[in-house]
Amino acid sequence: MKKNVLITGTSTGVGFESAILFANNNYKVYATMRNLKKANKLKERIAQESLDIEILSLDVTKIDSIKSAVETIIAKDGKLDVLVNNAGAGFAKTTEQASEEEIRWVTEVNYHGVVFCTQAVLPYMRKQKSGQIISITSVGGLVGQPFNELYCGAKFAVEGFMEGLAAYVSDAFNIKISCVEPGGISTEFMTSAIEKTAVEGQFATGEYLPIFERYMAGNQKRANESKESVYQTGLEVAQVVIDVAKNENPPLRIRTSQWAEKFCELKTKADPDGTKLVRQIKESFL
Repeated sequence: MKKNVLITGTSTGVGFESAILFANNNYKVYATMRNLKKANKLKERIAQESLDIEILSLDVTKIDSIKSAVETIIAKDGKLDVLVNNAGAGFAKTTEQASEEEIRWVTEVNYHGVVFCTQAVLPYMRKQKSGQIISITSVGGLVGQPFNELYCGAKFAVEGFMEGLAAYVSDAFNIKISCVEPGGISTEFMTSAIEKTAVEGQFATGEYLPIFERYMAGNQKRANESKESVYQTGLEVAQVVIDVAKNENPPLRIRTSQWAEKFCELKTKADPDGTKLVRQIKESFL
């Protein structure tokens, strides 16, 4: 029986490309998304290439929706081999100018969604004594960045959650844990971040505006001067995801490009994939 995989956020970008890649690598794919009206593009590829992909509704901000999708998979296959926590949303706005609703939203989508999806699959993976959980985080989960602090805070939380989980479920239940950390991604993810967070067409206003303009100018300068492209395609990141899934001993952390690797170097140089850190946690607490 082929392995199956549940992927969240598959209407566009990394999730969309991951669904196709997994199917082309002999996985049964359960491609999920909040809004099934956005499934047409994926349905076209499924029909064109006769892909073993089933599309399910799953809203990572609603626990009942998560449980329903997982239970559907278990009812069909009796197991769940891989979870890819991909669903997420960009957010760039100053803390002072963000509303309570926005702050709760960015945390709900980017952190709580990962926790509740993971919680939903753990009983089945624990029982079958095997499984893999891959979370798409970000270089922003390791390095805080100006005007992205609320997004980075949520991604930092995901990294801490996955790190703590890996320290005991990997050995006890043979559940492999990994964080895939892209830099910039040239997909609809960026467009949605702009639409969600801009205030009258701007990310920052008032006294924050000149700081933001310097930030944007610096970003553009670095992008122009970098030998490696800052922005990757969704397919390039998805290729790293499938490589991690096929790895018998996957890393706790992996960056998806040379640019991302260099950007995080101050935090990763001594322990690039997190292996030493997990071992130290086990020795200290277990």
